[in-house]
Amino acid sequence: MTAMEFLPVLFMVAGVVLVAGVTLFVSSLLRPSNPYPAKNMPYECGMDPAGEAAGGRFRVQFYILAILLVVFDVEAMFLFPWAVVLKEIGLIGFIEMFVFIVLLLVGFAYAWLKGALEWEE
Repeated sequence: MTAMEFLPVLFMVAGVVLVAGVTLFVSSLLRPSNPYPAKNMPYECGMDPAGEAAGGRFRVQFYILAILLVVFDVEAMFLFPWAVVLKEIGLIGFIEMFVFIVLLLVGFAYAWLKGALEWEE
């Protein structure tokens, strides 16, 4: 593969970035700007914010669960292309993916044993 084969992709990325930048710039010129304290207050389904969310602090379990979700999404993202080329990469590729999955399972077991998945009050 040569660099010239990626030139259309580069043009597409540059075009998308240019359109997004122009759109954001033009909208910043056209939109009204009238900030005041009531407008900048957090909005929660038409009610005044109360409870844990009012202070802007969430429990750590939400963040840990989000990180675990990202880890397993990345695993799934690597499994699909690997499955497509499995015959071509042979036994070495199979062993490498097996090691990858084992490492992720070890991390999952560690998080589970540390109580990261517990939702205690």
